[in-house]
Amino acid sequence: MEDNENIYAIPANYTDSGKILGGMLALRNIIEALILVLVIGFIELKLIPMTDTIRIIVMIVTLLPTAIVALMGIDGESLFRFVGHIFKFFRRRRKLHFRKIGRFNEKTEK
Repeated sequence: MEDNENIYAIPANYTDSGKILGGMLALRNIIEALILVLVIGFIELKLIPMTDTIRIIVMIVTLLPTAIVALMGIDGESLFRFVGHIFKFFRRRRKLHFRKIGRFNEKTEK
């Protein structure tokens, strides 16, 4: 009697659900990038007095890298989630105090 094993090939895009552009970008990262670009772009466009040429150069230098970092994310997570982890780390971190051991570190009484 022959064993019939069912072998199924898992497609490459199996884990790409919820992603856009063939699994390259997560929807959350796109939304975060749009929010960041709109907020920073509004500040640069309306609130900072500059000539048009300088404004375009400043917006390219600031908005393009911000959007790229927000789209890619950091360490496999979205940008806001990563920043949240940083704040959570600083809020919950502990200071460890070690007791010194050894004859050179003992307090001597006279």
